[in-house]
Amino acid sequence: MQKQLIIGILMAIAPSTFGANASDSVRTMTLKECMEYAVSNSTKIRIREAAVGDAQIARRDAILSALTPQIDAGASAGYNFGRSIDPQTNTYFNTTSFSNNYNISAGITLFNGFQAVNNMRVSKTSLAISRTEREQNEAEICLAVMEAYYNVVYYCRLCQLFDEQIATARTALEKMRRQEELGQKSRADVIQLEADLADREYDLVSTRQMRDEQIMNLSDLMFFPMDEQFTVDTTMPMVTADTQAEEDVVNYALGNNPDVKIAGWRAENAKRELSTAKWQMLPRLSASAGWGTGFNSVDQNDFNTQLRNHAGESIGLSLSIPIFNRLNRYSEISRKKNSYIRATAELDQKNRETESAVRKAFNDCNTAMAAYQQACKKTEIQQEAYQLNQKRMEQGLISGLEYQTAVNNYLKAKSDNMNSLFTYLIKQSVLKYYSGIDYVNQ
Repeated sequence: MQKQLIIGILMAIAPSTFGANASDSVRTMTLKECMEYAVSNSTKIRIREAAVGDAQIARRDAILSALTPQIDAGASAGYNFGRSIDPQTNTYFNTTSFSNNYNISAGITLFNGFQAVNNMRVSKTSLAISRTEREQNEAEICLAVMEAYYNVVYYCRLCQLFDEQIATARTALEKMRRQEELGQKSRADVIQLEADLADREYDLVSTRQMRDEQIMNLSDLMFFPMDEQFTVDTTMPMVTADTQAEEDVVNYALGNNPDVKIAGWRAENAKRELSTAKWQMLPRLSASAGWGTGFNSVDQNDFNTQLRNHAGESIGLSLSIPIFNRLNRYSEISRKKNSYIRATAELDQKNRETESAVRKAFNDCNTAMAAYQQACKKTEIQQEAYQLNQKRMEQGLISGLEYQTAVNNYLKAKSDNMNSLFTYLIKQSVLKYYSGIDYVNQ
């Protein structure tokens, strides 16, 4: 049974970091909770959410621009001083008059080379790109948190191991001193065990320092408040070998990996923009309609009568034929063609990189599993050798140097075992991510 090791960010360890007014209640967080907390508080996610909001606005504007007319209304008022025309006699006379006008107009583009339709499609894929980039940032944050989390667990368990070894070394030193008093051991043997104990205590101090650094790193990745405390639940899941078929994961990743999807959408947008640029060589057709009226104090009729008498409507069609604009349209087509070539090349590159990454993930996962299995065997052998040498040491059958060598071999085997375990768990998580399982849901 593995023990559940609860590692706290304590005021005694880093008082200058976490402040003097930390809460007495300490929150215990699992790996999933750490990931969720990091995602919900990350500034990168907030920036990406703002980008998604911009894409949603662009999508709405593209739809309204394609399907709705532009409507304008206006009003004006003014005084006229000096000569004016008498509307009754059509002659000039000197007077001061007041007039105001009201109008409303609407216009809509009937055909502009399918620019509006393509803009709707481009805005749709751009919104999908923004959302996928947000998911991509979440995955990057979760992977970074996972690595930092396992680093904390590693150094915490290493601290526990050194604590156990220090307690054992102190017991052995006391026995060695009694044996020295009885004349069974020499002073050199006692000095050797004292040096071994000092080494263990030094290793413990160094490991605690590394643990504290990793805790700070995890806290920074999570954007956890500096004046609060939290603990990490280090209970590990069962280690199972991955049984996925490599080709199945490769095929899935090529169709669903965020990098590939984003590159594919950008290639689609580049193709639509090239098509739009070509269609801009055709004429543009638009329609408009309007209504207007006005009032003038020179006119003897009342305000309502003048509004009725002066009212007028208009309707019209406009056709714009491009003839020569200093080759700007041809240059735009050339630029869009280059953008399309670049986007398709990037798509091919992403496909290649994704396939290579998946196959590398499979190889790394299999290699990590083999290393972990070998480390487990090595740990069992070194633990048996350590226990045997410990008994021989108690019986005075080996020297302190031989015993120290056995202890060092055992500690290295335990350290390698833990390191290979966490390496495998990370590699396996990466492989699961490529197969469609988000880090936070694994």
